[in-house]
Amino acid sequence: MESGDPLVSAEWLKEQFDTPDLKIVDATWVPPFLTGRDNGRECYNKAHIPGAVYFDIDDIADQESELSHMLPDPILFSSRVRKLGLGDGHRIVVYDSNGFFASARVWWMFRAMGHRDVKVLDGGLKAWEAIEGEIEDLPPMPPERHYTARKRSDLVRDMSQMRRHVEAGDAKILDARDHGRFNGTSPEPRAGLPSGHMPSSFCVPSSSLLTDGGQMKSAGDLEELLADYQSGPVITTCGSGVSAAVIALALARVGNYDAAVYDGSWSEWASHDVNPIATVS
Repeated sequence: MESGDPLVSAEWLKEQFDTPDLKIVDATWVPPFLTGRDNGRECYNKAHIPGAVYFDIDDIADQESELSHMLPDPILFSSRVRKLGLGDGHRIVVYDSNGFFASARVWWMFRAMGHRDVKVLDGGLKAWEAIEGEIEDLPPMPPERHYTARKRSDLVRDMSQMRRHVEAGDAKILDARDHGRFNGTSPEPRAGLPSGHMPSSFCVPSSSLLTDGGQMKSAGDLEELLADYQSGPVITTCGSGVSAAVIALALARVGNYDAAVYDGSWSEWASHDVNPIATVS
């Protein structure tokens, strides 16, 4: 049973920093359509929290899928994670160098693989630097550890399941993309992909869950924002399964750890002509 705040503060991390069972994971990821920027690993190589290992969501992924960074099977996940020095019994804290993005995705991935003691650093690397936390540019060389992954299917949805949910109207589907893409009035960043949304889904932009300073809004503010979506099963979606996890993280902050993520999200749904697409004029 998961409970408590899924986020930790930079101050908490600083206090716990030397605890042997605490492991820090840098999940920085930059979407490929944001050209002219360092990629995630380059950001990590320039500056990261001391001892943090780099988790590449495009590497620790289903390599046979046509879609990017899809959840791998437990065997591949275990093999990659243990090489990062992450093992059973470790407390894991995940962060981004750019606030919230792939850190929420990696938090969800660990949970979907049965690891319950995983948190997200609120505000990411910027929050750490704001309290004068040390940074380094050399990667650690942790010893390989034993890691056991057991997939939790209740936290994951595929396209066939989403079709049934849309037809039955039996779940709250929350879309993390902005209103323009959701409404169908702004283009998708992925070439050839139409914008719009799954029928009966709701637009909850991931940006609306964050403060101007790049931290997650308080539990009280999130309760108010998410009040209409708390009854019944909740599934989150976005462009490619990354910012969808930000909604799942926000829901966990207000006590709902049961939200599932549609892994393929809009990149998968909109690429199949048989799937219905709704727009708002």
